[in-house]
Amino acid sequence: MARTTQNLGRVQRRTAMVFLALMGLLAPVSPATATPPKDSVIVLDGAKSAEGIAAGEGTTFYAGDFQLGDIYRGDVSTGKAELFIDVSDFDATQRAAVGMKADVRNDLLFVAGGGTGKAYVYDTASGEPVKDYTLAPGFINDVTLNDEGAWFTNSVVPELYFIPVGRHGKLGEVQTLTVHGPAAQMAGAFNFNGIAAADDDRTLIVAHSGLGKVFTVDPKTGESAVIAGVDVPNVDGILVRGNQLWAVQNFSNQISRFRLADDLASGEIRKVITSADFKVPTTVAYFGNTGFGSTLAAVNAKFNDTTATQYEVVLVPAWD
Repeated sequence: MARTTQNLGRVQRRTAMVFLALMGLLAPVSPATATPPKDSVIVLDGAKSAEGIAAGEGTTFYAGDFQLGDIYRGDVSTGKAELFIDVSDFDATQRAAVGMKADVRNDLLFVAGGGTGKAYVYDTASGEPVKDYTLAPGFINDVTLNDEGAWFTNSVVPELYFIPVGRHGKLGEVQTLTVHGPAAQMAGAFNFNGIAAADDDRTLIVAHSGLGKVFTVDPKTGESAVIAGVDVPNVDGILVRGNQLWAVQNFSNQISRFRLADDLASGEIRKVITSADFKVPTTVAYFGNTGFGSTLAAVNAKFNDTTATQYEVVLVPAWD
């Protein structure tokens, strides 16, 4: 029997100010363009776990139930969320939802399937499944989009997987890219994690949890290079906009913002963003149209809390 959840997610407004820590500050910080909002918490009512989040059209976001694979849809302006895709409606096999990205042009949501070794694609207009791909054994951790398609990471082997997206959202066949160089070192239980496209889609940036580093990867050859100065223990999801990089450091309960050099060879720390509401945040989405200045929405995974019964999205200023 399919689960149904109709209640809107509760919003808990708190008055605690954002705590800012400086870590190796090398240059003055520009003020925010507008008064940032106070920290806000949007509850994913009914979720049994959480891990991934993606920005949709306008102020819409999508967040996943890690263990069940269900998808929630919410709005950072209204502070409300509800169950959008209940995978038990169409799949008797349990899915998973780790990192995710929304292709707004084609009404598609790409979801990394974790230990299933799969990638899932959903229609964001209808909530219906579009296609699922078997990528490889391991742990399919995160996904990014560029103009040509979707790239996925595997935390167990030094490989990336590409799903082409053509005109009108037509999906192609999976291509596998083997990564070479320093990023290919598999140093821990989880290695490749977050991923982002940069340099007008000519370069991929991959977060390496095992090494606590971030690397560039050539999407054609698989050659990698470390981004000097970006030291991020517990790095999980990442976000890149222009020369700005935000790295979510899950068990550190913080998001570090770096200014990257034009050649992406190095970066400088500019801000460390913390919140009293962070409870092992894992991935983050960016919203520049909230009316409060640019905002980050980070999802709490609570990996260190085996008794957790509630999962949330936490809003903090992006400070870009």
